[in-house]
Amino acid sequence: MASRTQLPDTGVPENQMANRVMRKVALRLIPFLGLAYFLNYIDRTNIAFAKLTMSEDLGLTDTMYGLASGLFFVGYILLEVPSNLALHKFGARRWIARILVSWGLIAALMAFVPNATWLNIARVALGIAEAGFFPGIMLYLTFWFPRAVRVRLVGVFMVALPLSSALGAPISGAIIQYWHGLLGLEGWRVMFLVEGIPTILLGIAAWFYLTDRPRQAKWLTSEERTWLDRRMETEHAETADSGHGTARESLRNPVVWLLGFTYFGIGYGLFAISFFLPTIVAGFAEQFDTKFSIAENGLIVAVPFLVASVAMILWTRRSDRLRERMWHLIAPTALATVSVPIAMYMNSPFLTMAVITVTAVGIFSALPIFWYLPTTFLTGSGAAAGIALVNTIGASAGLAAPYLTGWLLDTTGSSKAGLWVVGAFMAMSVALLFVVRTRLTTASKTNVVV
Repeated sequence: MASRTQLPDTGVPENQMANRVMRKVALRLIPFLGLAYFLNYIDRTNIAFAKLTMSEDLGLTDTMYGLASGLFFVGYILLEVPSNLALHKFGARRWIARILVSWGLIAALMAFVPNATWLNIARVALGIAEAGFFPGIMLYLTFWFPRAVRVRLVGVFMVALPLSSALGAPISGAIIQYWHGLLGLEGWRVMFLVEGIPTILLGIAAWFYLTDRPRQAKWLTSEERTWLDRRMETEHAETADSGHGTARESLRNPVVWLLGFTYFGIGYGLFAISFFLPTIVAGFAEQFDTKFSIAENGLIVAVPFLVASVAMILWTRRSDRLRERMWHLIAPTALATVSVPIAMYMNSPFLTMAVITVTAVGIFSALPIFWYLPTTFLTGSGAAAGIALVNTIGASAGLAAPYLTGWLLDTTGSSKAGLWVVGAFMAMSVALLFVVRTRLTTASKTNVVV
């Protein structure tokens, strides 16, 4: 049995073995998980495009739409920690497959909601079905990727988030506009049905494709399995020595709570833009006397997310190359904080979207680096509980942001007040990051690179 600091001698130079194994694991897992995350965010936020015609069909005000959007996070928040603990207990393959199939079914069945009440029920059910997916993936990646490469690879995985909006926006807009009447359904109903089915199929595939731990990976050679298994055991042991290995320790750790409230502010910006950007673009008709079709709206909405996708990859690569995390997290969060409130004060659609693009770049560039932090001092069931708690607190922004933004839009008739609130919450995140940085820097046994 290898010691905690001695990796097994395979006869292959360490760097060569690391590069070979990481390449195999990344090519095996990242595209599949990235596709799952891509579908995840489409099924969660495509209601933003459905709103453009669904609101009239179901009699929704902006406040009612904001409530329906946010209700997704009720069940999601309540079951996040238990779901992640279940993944740790039963294995990622079974649990991720279960999540994908159940949320895909509900996402597709949203095509048949008859009124606002059933829409709200469906959104709560969707959140229950999806609970634990994202923190489960974050936990799962700690089983396979050492810290030295984790930010970059998490960044590649998480690029599915802005891509889901960059590609999903024009796809959703096109389905609503051009497939209206298919199977006798309104366009927004067709969109829910068509975009839910691929998730079900991917969930079935996950049961057969995913592998719980490196030691079970038959797609690696025996030598590669041994090397990776021992490498990850060594890192987990080191983290356990200096971190929090039990769920109770993790849930009582003040840094976990600080990270949770930090993620709330970042998430507030993410969800406000994701759920209301199509509405903001539609509002250009009144603001600038410029009207776009639903399909054109989708293409315009795609731009900020497409630029953010490229920025996310470049920024995480820079963070890994310099082995620096905290300033790479603080800087883009501050950029988004400064830019988001002034977007609505621009005097043209082009300038408005340019500023929103800057905001999107800031938010999405921060996310992969943010999720690196909990994995450096949490391990085992403590990691499962802690990561889920951080995501639960952050996800509560998904309940608050759509409802409050919708209410402010109804009350003031303008998007300006809502975006100022976004800026305020993101400013809170910047301030909390300095507190987190101080805590992690002064902790004598932390493994975090700050």
